[in-house]
Amino acid sequence: MPARYTAYGPWLRNKFGGRVYKVSVDGGFTCPNRDGSVARGGCTYCNNDSFRATGVSARHSVEDQVQKGIAFLSNRYQAEKFLVYWQHYTNTYGPVDLLRRLFVRSLEADERVVGLSIGTRADCVEDEKLEMLQDLAQTHFITLEYGLESIYDSTLARLNRGHDRSCFEDAVRRTRKRGLPICTHVILGFPWETREQMLSYPDYLNSQPIDFLKIHHLHVVKHTALGREYLADPFWTFSYPEWICFVCNFLERLSPHIVVQRLYGWAPDQDLIAPKWGKAKAVILRDIEQELERRNSWQGKDPNPVNPVNPVEKVFRQD
Repeated sequence: MPARYTAYGPWLRNKFGGRVYKVSVDGGFTCPNRDGSVARGGCTYCNNDSFRATGVSARHSVEDQVQKGIAFLSNRYQAEKFLVYWQHYTNTYGPVDLLRRLFVRSLEADERVVGLSIGTRADCVEDEKLEMLQDLAQTHFITLEYGLESIYDSTLARLNRGHDRSCFEDAVRRTRKRGLPICTHVILGFPWETREQMLSYPDYLNSQPIDFLKIHHLHVVKHTALGREYLADPFWTFSYPEWICFVCNFLERLSPHIVVQRLYGWAPDQDLIAPKWGKAKAVILRDIEQELERRNSWQGKDPNPVNPVNPVEKVFRQD
């Protein structure tokens, strides 16, 4: 059966000729909206520990983190090649010489490392850093992952991001100029954004020269400002049937040229406040694929829908 959306795993296998997995590392960085450079407190939804892989800690050397991650992934998933995923906080927030040393060390930690995926913010990629990454990209696959989160400046301000959409657009333009692949991360389900607003994201993303996309539903986690807000006055979050339907609506509007890296958010049960779906990752992907099949639909099928929002409970069937 042909694929109904452009998934990252098959794309990587096609590019590198084998099973490619990301190895998460923590470089000990922080964020400019945490340390006072642009704000304090960080993003209102963010608790980095809620997505920290087991054994990943800046207390260990970069080499140790990479090698332990590779050993685990090779044994469990028969992974053959690896991208070092600089995941925690803002991984270009530091002097360019320090960044180069850390990135080179991670690339040289194991001969099976084929590249880097660097999570960062649009306001932390000065030209000298992009030029350094362009140099590394001569021999390795270097992707920059920008957390856009929302296309609305009012939401970005409410989340304490400390930058606006135009900052993202400038970073994307300068990154594309240097030929570096771009991944964008968005969160859907902020209770003050309407479904019509959320379904306008694909139009905007399609207009940007990005290569990859991570789509998260909003999940509320402990030890965050948003978590405290939810506990004081619970607000709407996506139910499981709603999300399956919604993300399919989203995919129908998204250009098939954008490779989808993720289709849901995830947090450990001990950190998660809401929504609690109780679904395994494989089940979520299966249900998304089955809903697309039920509709006889696919990524990019309906870029300009006449009826952009469907009654989700009537559209999605769990049986």
